[in-house]
Formats: sequence, C-alpha cells, structure tokens
Amino acid sequence: MRAIFYILAACAMVVSCGGKRPKANNSAVKVAPQMVDIEVVKSFDHQQSAYTQGLQFVDGVMWEGTGEYGSSRLQYTDMATGRVTVVATLPDNHFGEGITLLGDRIYQLTWQNGIMYIYDRKTLKKVDTKRYKGEGWGLTTDGQWLYMSDGTPDIRVLDPVTLEVKRRISVVCNGASLPYLNELEWIDGKIWANVYTLNQIVIINPENGIVEKVVNLEGLLPESEYTPTTDVLNGIAYDKESGRIFVTGKNWSKLFEIRLL
Repeated sequence: MRAIFYILAACAMVVSCGGKRPKANNSAVKVAPQMVDIEVVKSFDHQQSAYTQGLQFVDGVMWEGTGEYGSSRLQYTDMATGRVTVVATLPDNHFGEGITLLGDRIYQLTWQNGIMYIYDRKTLKKVDTKRYKGEGWGLTTDGQWLYMSDGTPDIRVLDPVTLEVKRRISVVCNGASLPYLNELEWIDGKIWANVYTLNQIVIINPENGIVEKVVNLEGLLPESEYTPTTDVLNGIAYDKESGRIFVTGKNWSKLFEIRLL
C-alpha cells in the first residue's frame, strides 16, 4: 500500500495547508484509487545531462524537452541508434518544461516565462511563440486539444491555435485536490501524470478529474545508477502503434519500457 499512502498523504497535505477541496459530484470521488505495480520490459541508455521535462514517442523517435536555466532544449533520440539530436536551445533565462506533438507541430512550455515555443516537425524550425498566464509544467494532447498542467490541481484544456482555455479539469484523489501534476501523457483515453517529487504516476479520468489508478515506480532506477545530479522521476511516453510505455527521470542514466501488472 506504499504508493497509495504517498499519493493520499500528498492529497491530505494540500488540504491541511489550505488547498481547495473540490466539491464531490458523485460517490466515485471518495473511492481510493487502485494501486498498480509494474514490471520492467527493457531498459535503454538515457542522456544523463538531460533534465527531463517532457517526453513523447512518435514514429520511432523519442522527443524530449529539458529544463534548467542555461541548458533547456528540445531534442530527439533515434531509438534504434541512441543518437541524440538537439533541435533548439532556449534562451538562458528560460526554463524549459513539458512538450507534446500534434500534427506537424511540436509545442514546448516554459516554467515561469509564460511562453510556449512552437516548432515545425518537418523543418525543425521554430515557427511561433505564444503566451499564457501562470506557470507551465506538463503538456499532452488527445489529438485535438492540448492538456496543460501548471503546478495546481487543474489541467487546462487549450485550443492548440489560440491557447484559449476551453475547460479545466480539477484533479481529485480520494476526495481531495491533487497538485504538483508534472509531465503528462495521453494513453488510451486517460491522462497519465507524474506527481512532482513522488515515485508514482497517477492515471486520471479526463471527464471528471478522478485519479483512478496509482502506478508504483519506487526503486525503478537502481541505486548503482545514482549520481550527485540524479533527480526525481519525470517523463512518460507512449508508442501508440505497439502499446509500449516508457518512463525516465531528470538526469537519469536509463529510460525504461514498463508494463502494468
């Protein structure tokens, strides 16, 4: 029950510190999420200098957005060869965050700059920048809309052209608001989200914001792979064609293909 305890403790902490408690729309809000363990299918080398903020797999290529002032970038890795190609480097005063690909566009958030960078996937050139209010954390898409987290319990559903907020999803865990939602990935109609500083992933119903499952990834990176720069779990990618799921962390030496049990 360790994973459930961590997530529920995080929910309780937010409530006790004055976080807004959502109104229950139905009895399901008060139902504790299911705990799910994983098995590692395969591990891959991961660029240890990459402070992973966003991750997405498309057509055999692993796209990645990295953070930290002075070293934030957009890059991709050829999974067959392991070769890393840097597409863009952000200004030194911009802290890169989540990324997603929709059509021929690549979208990249910044943490506190309120700027979204947009690139053309074919030419790899920056084609636009757009502004948004608040912080940028995680980003994903269902193929039509963008879904953006900002450190609060809310996920904004955005028009990909105008960034107009179409609606907000208030994420609820066992009846309490759950903040610190970080990297996001859309998998089979659900939103998977890292919770910042925790070694768990929550699986969210986008229709009502309820956390339905908690995926336990405690101990995923072996202690032998830790260095002074190794940071928290962050990064979820989904291969739609094969159903493979990949996860990694900030400055991790490994990327893992996992399967839910």
